[in-house]
Amino acid sequence: MIEPLVIPDLPSRFTDLHFEPFRDGVDIHYVKRGAPAVALLRYAPGARVPRHRHTGLESILVLEGEQSDERGTYPAGSFVLNPEGSSHSVWSETGCVVLIQWERPVEFLNKDSDQEPADF
Repeated sequence: MIEPLVIPDLPSRFTDLHFEPFRDGVDIHYVKRGAPAVALLRYAPGARVPRHRHTGLESILVLEGEQSDERGTYPAGSFVLNPEGSSHSVWSETGCVVLIQWERPVEFLNKDSDQEPADF
């Protein structure tokens, strides 16, 4: 039998979790690797993720701070669904922590970017 993963009181545990570099100014803590992937992303103030297309559903829950894209700014407590085929860039002016689930890896659209698709 596969046991569920439970992380009680997640926001108070951010400092206890191991984060690794993901993008410039963005660190990641994988909860589950593979497809689908589940992770916490921690954005430093002013950090950005370049424009990318979703090859599967992406679900984001903003846990702390504010995350923005071309459609708006999402404060803590916001739940954002980005459907397959949608595209955007993401940033945080204030810094934030989000819980994210990717159905499949994203495809970065800026061909001049040195940032390759992440291994989810």
